[in-house]
Amino acid sequence: MAEASDSPLVLLHRPPSLTFMDEILNRNFRILNADTSSEPLPIFLDRHASSVRAFVVVGRLPITAEILSHLPSLQILICTSVGINHVDLAECMRRGIAVTNARNAFSDDVADFAVGLLLSVLRRIPTGDRYVRSGDWEKLGGFPLGSKVSGKRVGIVGFGSIGSVIAKRLEGFDCVISYNSRSEKPSIPYRYFPDILSLAANNDVLVLCCSLTEQTHHIVNREVMESLGKDGVIINVGRGSLIDEKEMIKCLVDGVIGGAGLDVFENEPAVPEELLRLDNVVLSPHSAVATQGSLDNVTEITLANLKAFFSNQPLLFQVQFD
Repeated sequence: MAEASDSPLVLLHRPPSLTFMDEILNRNFRILNADTSSEPLPIFLDRHASSVRAFVVVGRLPITAEILSHLPSLQILICTSVGINHVDLAECMRRGIAVTNARNAFSDDVADFAVGLLLSVLRRIPTGDRYVRSGDWEKLGGFPLGSKVSGKRVGIVGFGSIGSVIAKRLEGFDCVISYNSRSEKPSIPYRYFPDILSLAANNDVLVLCCSLTEQTHHIVNREVMESLGKDGVIINVGRGSLIDEKEMIKCLVDGVIGGAGLDVFENEPAVPEELLRLDNVVLSPHSAVATQGSLDNVTEITLANLKAFFSNQPLLFQVQFD
């Protein structure tokens, strides 16, 4: 094994709590951790990172053109998230910086979580838990009816690595699957709807797992929710801003839709007070990816991409610029 001083230098930028890949990166590379310095990030980068060619970003910390301007030698940006809307891709393209993402590292766990949210909303599992713990079952007796999961018509918005796994899971419940994505996928046996409005009108449930772009921002608006209907349920394991959150709250309160299971929100970690009071909503702290298995997967992908980059081999999951 090469001496530490001979190992390639890699810049690491992560929230203080996300240390899960520190040890393995330190075993293989010289790591320059931008988050252990008391200096402001731009000053730290100017002083220590001008020669850095590889940059690993853990989580969804913003990577702006201003930050990139302090990294004149940068050639690759490795993101540990699937979504990359926190990165200035136009600047990366202009500079010729390769960008990779986590692609399918989280697919199984996010799909499992989406199904868990759907079960929780329709069968009222968290509400039932509170009912028992509070003593209301003993005092008040019967609990309100839930809704059947099996056979539900489920429309999936975004049919990539996560959406396809969600569909596979829901087939076990005899759900009728359809989908909307940027284009129809001829090899997929499910019905395709070219727009989300028609998808909502023909389904009982909408599951959101598409990426957040200018085109998908507030893709679920009041008109979509009205099309989904009073018994309809929305599950969001994508990004909070896929939904017009204020309109969703009104629709939930007024009975325009029947419920929601939300792992993501528009202004995380702030969650609107109105949502906290609704029993037809299941809330989760953006934790669909939070398993050891997912962390192991993304660490493996990150390490493989760094090794590939420094040995001039093809990268895994390189983002293709439009």
